This record gives sequence, C-alpha cells and structure tokens, in this order.
Amino acid sequence: MTVESEAPSWPRVYSGSETRALDRRAIDDCGIAGFVLMHRAGVAAFRHLRQRWPEARRVTVVCGAGNNAGDGYIVAGAAADAGLGVQLVQVGDPARIAGDASKALEFARERLADPELAAMASASWQADGDVVVDALLGTGAKGEVRPAFQRAIEQVKASGLPVLALDLPSGIDADSGAALMPEPVRADLTVTFVAPKLGLVTGVGVDYVGEVRLETLDIPEEVHANAGGVPVLDGWTLRRLQRNASAHKGQFGRLLILGGDVGMGGAVILAGGAALRAGAGLVTIGSAEANRAPILARYPELMARAVEAADVADLMQQADAVVVGPGLGQSAWGTAICQAALAAAREHPTPLLIDADALNCIARLELAVPPRSFLTPHPGEAGRLLGLSAGQVQAQRPDVALRLSCLGGGCVAALKGAGTLIAEAGQLAGICLGGNPRMATPGSGDVLSGIGGALLAQGLASVDAAKLAVWLHARAGDEAALKTESALLASDIIDSIRLTP
Repeated sequence: MTVESEAPSWPRVYSGSETRALDRRAIDDCGIAGFVLMHRAGVAAFRHLRQRWPEARRVTVVCGAGNNAGDGYIVAGAAADAGLGVQLVQVGDPARIAGDASKALEFARERLADPELAAMASASWQADGDVVVDALLGTGAKGEVRPAFQRAIEQVKASGLPVLALDLPSGIDADSGAALMPEPVRADLTVTFVAPKLGLVTGVGVDYVGEVRLETLDIPEEVHANAGGVPVLDGWTLRRLQRNASAHKGQFGRLLILGGDVGMGGAVILAGGAALRAGAGLVTIGSAEANRAPILARYPELMARAVEAADVADLMQQADAVVVGPGLGQSAWGTAICQAALAAAREHPTPLLIDADALNCIARLELAVPPRSFLTPHPGEAGRLLGLSAGQVQAQRPDVALRLSCLGGGCVAALKGAGTLIAEAGQLAGICLGGNPRMATPGSGDVLSGIGGALLAQGLASVDAAKLAVWLHARAGDEAALKTESALLASDIIDSIRLTP
C-alpha cells in the first residue's frame, strides 16, 4: 500500500458502518442530498483517473447494484462528458438498483451512446478499456462473494489492465482488511470517500489497495464529531521524553529484560540496544550465562547477569519495568523464567511487557496473563493465545486485538503486522499507518519490545507506551529503509531510533 502524502494527517480511520453513519449524518444533519454526495464521489474519482492515466481514451466501468455502483455510474457519465469511450458493465440484478444509485444510472445512460450498455453482464464479457473502474462491492460487503461477482472480479484480473477501485477494492472487507475471496480486485489506485476505512490500512487489504487517495466530499468537519473511529498514531507523547538540562540517568527508569536462552542471545541484545536508544536510564539483561560476554561486547552500556527462576522476583522488585520473552525459548529454563515473572507481576505492580516465547509459554501452559500487562504478539502468537490460526487472526484483526486486550481482566495489546492495532481493555486505542514490509525481518519484534520496555521504565502508562513504541518503531523502520537498498536488519532499525519529533 502507498498512501498519499496527507495520510499521516488522517486523525482516525473508520469501520464501514461508521463511514456509512458519517454519510447519513451529512445527509440528515447538514442537508446534503445523497445524490449530491454520490455525484461528488464519482466526479472526484474520475479526476484522479485522469491524473493517473492521462493517456486513457476508453474506460471500462464494472458496477454492482448498490451505492458503490452509483459512484461508478457517475464516473461513466463523467468520462462520457470528457469525450472518452465507455464500456459500462452491470453485474447482478438491475432491478435491485434503487434510490440514489438509480439516479446515477440515469445520469450515465443519458450520456452514453447505447443505453443498453448497462444491461446484465454475461459471463463472457471482456474489458476493452484502457483502465478498469471497480464499482462492484462497497463497504457493506460481508461473507462469501456471490458467484456472479466472483466471475466479474476474475475477469477484471484477467484483463491485465490498470484498476481504479472506488472506496475499496471489491473482495476486501472494509472493517478488517480480510479477503472475502481467494483473489480480490488488485487495484493500482483506490479513491476512498468520506473517511479512510480500516480495511484499507490493516490485514491483507494493504496488498490490494495500491495507492490510496481520500476524498472527503466537502463534508463539514462537525460531522466527524463523536463519530467513533480508531485514532491514528502520531507520536504526540514524544514530548514527554524531552529532558531538562539538569537530567541524570537515574530519572529515566530501570528496565529489566528477561530472555535469551542458550543460542538465542541475539534477541535480548537487540531488545537491550533498542531500550538504550529509546532512553531507558539503566538496562539489565537477565539471560543464560553463555550470553553475558556477547551482550557486553555488543553494548557495554548494558548490564548483564545470568539468572535462574529463583532470582526473578527480587530482580523485578528492583526494576521500574520488565520485558519478558525475547529469545526465551521453550526449554525448562525459559518456562521457569516465564512462570516466575508472571507470578511476580501478580504480586507486585511493576509494569510488564510480554513478548515472543513468553506469550507462547502462556498459550502452551494455559497460564493467566497478569492484569495490566502489555502484550506484543504477532499473528501466530496471537492465534496461539486465542486458539486461532494465524489466518483467522489476519481475517479479523480488529476483533482479535480487542479479545487480546481483555486477557487478564484487562491489558494492553499491540497486534503486530501491517496496520498494527493497539487495544486496551476491550477498546481499540490506535492504529499505525507507518512502517514497511522490509521491517518483517528477524529481531524486529525484539526491537519493539525494547522500545516499549524503555517507555514503561520512563513512567508512561502501558497504553501510551504501546502507542509511542509502535510509532517510534515504524518511523525508525521507514527511515532505516531509506538508508539502504539491501535487506533491512533489526539493528538498522535500532540505529534509526530517534527521540526528536
């Protein structure tokens, strides 16, 4: 997914139902006719089409039967007004076209040479335009895609032509970014209307949307007041980390990182290095004895000691925050360390970030998550915690994030992946629009854990630490990707962490 330059200023993203409610508020409260909004959407989409493909002389507009189709009819009419050839393909039952969509169809028919072009499409039609406009399925599409629409989507794909999707690509769930069929429409450009949708920025949907442009249709800002949505992470809490001239390291927290079984010490090295870069005052690594020398050789600023389960409670009482999991493994040693950390967290209020094999240990042994913990699972780990496959997690990312945040009677969860979601105690608290696929590299999650632990140690509440850690991690990954054309390493991300705005 490529988002336009204004994307970071999107304050929120919305579910399909929330977007439709915004649409309805604009109609009911502001007196903007539904057809006016539809006309604005279609005209705006055609403008983007002309800007992206100025050489196009003919367009194929493939429509369903709802309001998304109405937007497509306006595009078809606008194209005809501009002197372009138009192939208008109607999929589904034309008798279902009603309301504003029916008015839009008449708008198109008045401008097309052959008003029968909008008749029922047969299974044998072929796109003959220079660009295909996808106006098949809108934000309300749920469940299995009907056969006629599946065939149409397959024919769009088979055309090999560039695709402009209206609102979102057909076959993508607007709420979760899940694919509603094996191969949805793969757009080159998506023009989305009124407000950005969750399904455009998380889950597999990001693989299908192409470049994303938002058209608000001149809806007044007051329509968005108290309209829900998920806040987009913006790093605003970074200002809380600015230091006074009289600062000393004792003011920035003691962080304990537990992990690193034999042969897996790299994970705690990365977490520790990230914690230092994120401003933790003192960072101690509790690991297997074999890791002490490599840890200190890489980062002499860290403190390293060998630990056993019996040491964990005392060490945690001396810390301002604890990270458990990076490189922990699933041996008897790692399992005992995890159990000791969880038990100590239930006895003492030290903020606890749980990652990696600590999450797997919780799932494997069906252990309780301590209240107020901060969890950082990837889809596989999230699935093990909830008894789901990774595919099921990806198909319902917002719901999974909410379920994770209810573990332990209420915690904070950062469900990693494209469009990382933050949830707290059953509420979505944020989504990250930054980051890039090159960050899918070994150790990247350990870097995030180190950043999150450092922020907890500096006194940020778990949800604020989660939001800022994910944002800092994504920004560092984006900036690191600009510095090299080779594969990105987790250590590259560490080197790009910065605490300036």
